[in-house]
Formats: sequence, structure tokens, C-alpha cells
Amino acid sequence: MTVQSRDPTTASTVDPTAPLLLFDSGVGGLSVLRKVRALLPQAPVIYVADNAGLPYGSKTEAQIAARVSGLLGRLTERFRPRLVCIACNTASTIALASVREVLEVPIVGTVPAIKPAASMTRTGVIGLLGTAATIRQGYVDRLEAEFAADKRLLRHGAPELVTAAEAKLRGESVDPAVYARAVAALRSQPDGERIDTVVLACTHFPLIEDELRAAFGPGVSFIDGSDAIARRVAFLTEGQDWRRNQPDLALFTKGGDDVDQLGATLVANGLERVAIF
Repeated sequence: MTVQSRDPTTASTVDPTAPLLLFDSGVGGLSVLRKVRALLPQAPVIYVADNAGLPYGSKTEAQIAARVSGLLGRLTERFRPRLVCIACNTASTIALASVREVLEVPIVGTVPAIKPAASMTRTGVIGLLGTAATIRQGYVDRLEAEFAADKRLLRHGAPELVTAAEAKLRGESVDPAVYARAVAALRSQPDGERIDTVVLACTHFPLIEDELRAAFGPGVSFIDGSDAIARRVAFLTEGQDWRRNQPDLALFTKGGDDVDQLGATLVANGLERVAIF
């Protein structure tokens, strides 16, 4: 996770109705929103899903950086959030630096939880599930070199799991073979049978952790960055006043049946208004 430093002297000057803005390519960031709400239930929230750009994992780095920077620039200009959380590993590992050139608000990003995974593993073999774009990033290489140099990190890009998580939240059934294929892709790599810890390096994946747990079988632990992200958001907004003067908002960059089918899930996550940006 990467953040801008907090300036505590500005806490008293923040508009109490200014929202937190959480951004993801789809609904995966709801896994982060749930943890943020647990710590800051009083915080007004705007959740943004760039579903018109989904999936990010198949795009080039240049495409992702330009899209995320442009969208967040327009969003912050319109909604004046007190903090932006990029609740997307792919967007964070690629676009965080360029976004900081655009925005003048605190930013919290998310990156693969390799450091805690290295402390958790007993066998020394860690699996990492992410998007194709995330697993190839030099940022991930650096995290591995810094925190897991004496471990074995096996990576797999699993775009099917993003689709599965989105489908699950729409109430659709998902073929269990989707999860079995992701497990097999990790297990089939050298030392893959010794994996005992799996990093969920996409915010969509905690939404299907139960299904992945069943597919991996016993003896495997899972880790993602959502708890640490929520704690960081709480720290950066410590001492600020909050006032929610209207129901929280979910913004999508494209409408359609897929968005309509998410209605119950959005309400369950406290997002009672829906709009297209």
C-alpha cells in the first residue's frame, strides 16, 4: 500500500460532508469499502466503478495510466473528496505516480500483500493471484525482492476470477471449474504443491475467497490488503469531522443490465444511489 503523507493541521478545515472516493475498475473495491465502513461508519462515500474500462488487466500500462488519471482528475474536480482510495491493484501498481501529478488530495493505493504473506508462510512457497497486468509489474518484482527474497513466489494472472466475482455479485451462478483452473495454474508450477499461503492481488478476489478456499483445499491461508488499506484511510482522516447529508453514491462509467443486477449488492454495501458518470 502506498499513501501520501497526512497533514494533521488541515483536519479542522475539511468540509464534514466531503466524501471518501473509492475507485476500482469494477465492483472488486467493495471488498475494501466493507473494511473502511467497519472503521469509519460515519464517513460519506462515493464508490466509482469504471466498468466501461473493465477489464484493466488486459490493457497496456499506458492505457491504464491515461484512463485512471483522466477519470480521477474529473471525479475529484466534480466531487471534491477529502481522500481518494484506488481500490484496485492493477491501477495502483501502474498509475499511482501519474495520478499524484493530477490530484492534490491524499491518495491511498493498494499493492499485493507480499510482505505479510512472507511472514505467514510455513513452507516458504507463496501463490499470487492477480490480473495479467499486475503480476508482470516491476513493482511486484521489487516487493518480492525486498520482502520474499528467501521465499518462492508463484504468480498467475486470472482474468476469469474477475469475471466470476462480478457475476457472483450480480447473483449469477459461476462454474466451479473457473476456480479449479486458477488453482491448477499455481499448483502446476514448480513447488506449487507446497503453496500454503495465497496473496489475493486483486480486490475482486476476496469476494470469492470462499470459493477459492474450497478449490485449494485445507491448509492454505489467504491474505489481501483490505484491512491495511482501511487502517490507513482511518489514519489519514483522523480528527476530521464527518456528516452524511445524503445517501452514499455508486457511480458507474457505463449503464446497462449488469449495473441494474447489482442493485441489491450495492444497497447491502450502503450505496443507495446509483448514477452514470
